[in-house]
Amino acid sequence: MKIVLASSSLYRQSVLQKLNIPFSSLAPDINESANLDETIEEQVIRLAEQKAKSVSNKLKDKQAYVIGSDQLASLNGIVLGKPGDYIRAKQQLMSASGQTVKFYTGLCLFCANKNLIETIVDVYEVTFKRLTETQIDTYLTIEKPFDCAGSFKSEGLGIALFSSLKGTDPNSLVGLPLIRLIELFDKMSVDIFDFMQNPN
Repeated sequence: MKIVLASSSLYRQSVLQKLNIPFSSLAPDINESANLDETIEEQVIRLAEQKAKSVSNKLKDKQAYVIGSDQLASLNGIVLGKPGDYIRAKQQLMSASGQTVKFYTGLCLFCANKNLIETIVDVYEVTFKRLTETQIDTYLTIEKPFDCAGSFKSEGLGIALFSSLKGTDPNSLVGLPLIRLIELFDKMSVDIFDFMQNPN
């Protein structure tokens, strides 16, 4: 069985590596703009599916299982994207201080040869401590999370910003909830344990 991650994200790749399964990665080629009147849940599912199918179309091996994932963060109904720079990241964290941010991750598993597709949305909540401007400046200077939705890296120093986390799988915050992914493989009658490699 060949597994392909439809992403060039080093963060998602590092999460998938936790399962000790062989996989390759390939960047999808899609338009990630939102559609008019589309909910966050609808958008992340649509884009995850489009990413998986885009990569599948590039592959000669149509038996491959392709994983697509898309994530959006929401603060009081306002979508938080990747800040891109220090100023926007500081604005995001100042707004998030003392608030709860919801992360919506759309996940898709697609196999063209078998005409199988499974999708799911995972929601994970992050409640921030009340942060001072100095704390935010210190964090951003050290970690520089400018390519991360919400302006933090939960797997790093970002954990110091939070008062609580609520959800099924903390890997959701990195954009690839492994518990949900294994559920999708199960729905396709694929036992992921059969493909785990012994590091020894």
